[in-house]
Amino acid sequence: MYAIIRTGGRQYRAEVGSVIDVDRLPNEVNDSIEIDDVLLVGDGDNTLIGQPIVEGAKVTATVMDQIRAKKVIVFKYRQRTNYRRRRGHRQYYTRLRIDDISVG
Repeated sequence: MYAIIRTGGRQYRAEVGSVIDVDRLPNEVNDSIEIDDVLLVGDGDNTLIGQPIVEGAKVTATVMDQIRAKKVIVFKYRQRTNYRRRRGHRQYYTRLRIDDISVG
Protein backbone atom coordinates (compact mmCIF):
# COMPACT_ATOMS: atom_id res chain seq x y z
CA MET A 1 0.00 0.00 0.00
CA TYR A 2 1.25 3.47 -0.83
CA ALA A 3 -0.04 7.03 -0.74
CA ILE A 4 0.80 10.30 -2.44
CA ILE A 5 0.89 13.04 0.19
CA ARG A 6 1.35 16.80 -0.06
CA THR A 7 3.30 18.79 2.48
CA GLY A 8 5.19 22.02 2.07
CA GLY A 9 3.77 22.50 -1.43
CA ARG A 10 5.45 19.33 -2.73
CA GLN A 11 4.18 15.82 -3.31
CA TYR A 12 5.81 12.67 -1.95
CA ARG A 13 5.22 8.93 -2.33
CA ALA A 14 4.80 7.36 1.11
CA GLU A 15 4.94 3.64 1.85
CA VAL A 16 4.75 2.02 5.27
CA GLY A 17 8.28 1.75 6.67
CA SER A 18 9.84 4.18 4.19
CA VAL A 19 11.81 7.26 5.18
CA ILE A 20 11.25 10.56 3.34
CA ASP A 21 12.74 14.03 3.68
CA VAL A 22 10.17 16.83 3.53
CA ASP A 23 10.50 20.58 3.90
CA ARG A 24 11.00 21.57 7.53
CA LEU A 25 8.05 20.97 9.87
CA PRO A 26 7.76 22.59 13.33
CA ASN A 27 7.79 19.28 15.24
CA GLU A 28 10.26 17.80 17.70
CA VAL A 29 12.21 14.58 17.18
CA ASN A 30 10.17 11.43 18.05
CA ASP A 31 6.86 13.30 17.69
CA SER A 32 4.07 11.45 15.90
CA ILE A 33 2.25 13.49 13.25
CA GLU A 34 -0.77 12.88 11.03
CA ILE A 35 -0.84 14.11 7.45
CA ASP A 36 -4.40 14.57 6.18
CA ASP A 37 -3.45 15.98 2.78
CA VAL A 38 -3.56 12.61 0.94
CA LEU A 39 -4.00 12.92 -2.83
CA LEU A 40 -3.99 9.24 -3.83
CA VAL A 41 -4.03 5.84 -2.13
CA GLY A 42 -3.00 2.72 -4.03
CA ASP A 43 -3.27 -0.88 -2.87
CA GLY A 44 -2.57 -3.45 -5.56
CA ASP A 45 -5.39 -3.15 -8.11
CA ASN A 46 -7.45 -0.71 -6.01
CA THR A 47 -6.64 2.97 -6.41
CA LEU A 48 -8.46 5.85 -4.74
CA ILE A 49 -7.90 9.19 -6.41
CA GLY A 50 -8.89 12.31 -4.49
CA GLN A 51 -10.55 15.38 -5.95
CA PRO A 52 -8.36 17.04 -4.68
CA ILE A 53 -7.88 14.90 -1.52
CA VAL A 54 -9.08 11.45 -0.48
CA GLU A 55 -11.73 11.91 2.22
CA GLY A 56 -10.90 10.18 5.51
CA ALA A 57 -7.40 9.11 4.47
CA LYS A 58 -4.51 9.71 6.87
CA VAL A 59 -0.82 9.01 6.91
CA THR A 60 0.80 8.66 10.33
CA ALA A 61 4.52 9.40 10.54
CA THR A 62 7.22 9.79 13.18
CA VAL A 63 9.76 12.62 13.06
CA MET A 64 13.18 10.97 13.02
CA ASP A 65 15.44 14.00 12.64
CA GLN A 66 15.70 17.68 11.72
CA ILE A 67 18.50 17.88 9.15
CA ARG A 68 20.12 20.20 6.64
CA ALA A 69 21.07 19.29 3.08
CA LYS A 70 24.52 19.62 1.57
CA LYS A 71 25.59 23.12 0.67
CA VAL A 72 24.61 24.40 -2.77
CA ILE A 73 26.95 27.04 -4.19
CA VAL A 74 25.33 29.89 -6.13
CA PHE A 75 27.93 31.64 -8.29
CA LYS A 76 27.04 34.74 -10.28
CA TYR A 77 29.44 35.95 -12.94
CA ARG A 78 29.40 38.59 -15.65
CA GLN A 79 32.23 38.64 -18.12
CA ARG A 80 34.51 41.63 -18.58
CA THR A 81 32.94 43.60 -15.70
CA ASN A 82 34.87 42.20 -12.72
CA TYR A 83 31.57 40.96 -11.21
CA ARG A 84 31.70 37.73 -9.20
CA ARG A 85 29.44 36.72 -6.31
CA ARG A 86 29.66 33.44 -4.43
CA ARG A 87 26.93 32.39 -2.01
CA GLY A 88 26.05 29.16 -0.32
CA HIS A 89 22.69 27.77 0.80
CA ARG A 90 21.71 24.80 2.97
CA GLN A 91 18.05 23.80 2.96
CA TYR A 92 16.35 22.60 6.16
CA TYR A 93 14.51 19.25 6.03
CA THR A 94 12.51 17.05 8.37
CA ARG A 95 13.12 13.31 8.08
CA LEU A 96 9.92 11.27 8.50
CA ARG A 97 9.38 7.53 8.94
CA ILE A 98 5.96 6.44 7.61
CA ASP A 99 4.21 4.28 10.21
CA ASP A 100 0.68 3.78 8.91
CA ILE A 101 -1.64 4.57 6.00
CA SER A 102 -5.35 4.46 6.79
CA VAL A 103 -8.40 5.07 4.62
CA GLY A 104 -11.81 5.94 6.06
